[in-house]
Amino acid sequence: MPFAAAISEHPDAAAAIGECVGQLLDAHGPHPDLLAVFATSAHRQAFADVCGLARRLLRPACLMGAVSSAVLGVDREVEEQPALSVWAGWDLGEVAGVHLDRRTGAATTEAAPARDPLEGGSAGSGWDQLDRLLPDGGRGRTLLLLADPLSFPVDDLLAALTQSHPDLVVVGGLCAPGMRPAAVALQVDGSTADRGAVAVVLDQRLDTVVSQGCRPVGSPFTVTRAEGNVLVELGSRPAMTRLQELALSLGAGDRDLLARGVHLGRVVDERRAEHGRGDFLIRAVLGARSANGGLVVGDHIEVGDTVQFQVRDADSAHEDLVELLGGREAAAALVFTCNGRGTDLFREPDHDARTVCELTGSNAVGGLFCAGEIGPIGSRSFLHGFTASVALFRERSART
Repeated sequence: MPFAAAISEHPDAAAAIGECVGQLLDAHGPHPDLLAVFATSAHRQAFADVCGLARRLLRPACLMGAVSSAVLGVDREVEEQPALSVWAGWDLGEVAGVHLDRRTGAATTEAAPARDPLEGGSAGSGWDQLDRLLPDGGRGRTLLLLADPLSFPVDDLLAALTQSHPDLVVVGGLCAPGMRPAAVALQVDGSTADRGAVAVVLDQRLDTVVSQGCRPVGSPFTVTRAEGNVLVELGSRPAMTRLQELALSLGAGDRDLLARGVHLGRVVDERRAEHGRGDFLIRAVLGARSANGGLVVGDHIEVGDTVQFQVRDADSAHEDLVELLGGREAAAALVFTCNGRGTDLFREPDHDARTVCELTGSNAVGGLFCAGEIGPIGSRSFLHGFTASVALFRERSART
């Protein structure tokens, strides 16, 4: 199998990377097409050296990595403790890494400087290089993206990519190892940065699972009046009235979940006759407007949208991930899971890592905890919260 993953909890960074590299060499040898290195903040100061050693010993075509509050590898998750997770994939085809820096309005690669699409930079720069890596609107390609949430506007980038590369799949997350901006460390092909974003382009379209951890309650409604991110009317009645009616109709358990936090699912693909898990873009309900009975939502709402209220808890998050992963074929996976999941949400540790391993039948699972997760719902990629965004890899012979 051309995939492997390893994890080490050794407190010494050099020993940890030695353990992980040894396991990967035993599993498949050197020269992977893609090497992903994820470390907890305890290894922040040594992260550049760790990645450099991994490059020298494994000699990958491309390396990407980041420091975060927690990492996962194989069927384990390590939170707030020293840990290193290393994932490798061989026989992936062409792989290219890019560093994007919002500070200068530029994106850089080893091959060329870059134009930032958010700034409209000059032609012939590094964004053009990234653009050349994404021909045909990104058709048949995947972008793995890791970003610093304090210095890089991922929502703007995703919107720009939707316009310029509508067929591109984007998967990844925001790295937040601590409260200090300097704690961020991003790595791509020998270059370490404490801001911006790193991305890897794969010349294959990966299958993805975006588990937002919610389940719908009540009935769907058509939005009949909206003002920006204020949902004013659902089915020609005040949105607040609809929510109050829903609360009265629910059992005690779901009513309690609704009281802890109200979420709204917006259907992304209105062409579908029925809507279930995976069809909704979940956003939080942030407050109410007493003047018009409206609800403030963390999204732009349009008249004609189909929406449904949602609840979230550990059981719903587990059911959602299991249902979405069920029947998927995968030889390996990269998992970008929310730092609000893990032991903060589930009753026992290792939930997402163990579930992905069990349902895919693969131990080649790596990833990290994020402060915002990126993945597609419908035909475009979004930034999510409290989500497990999973990129699934198949062996070349099984790809279509």
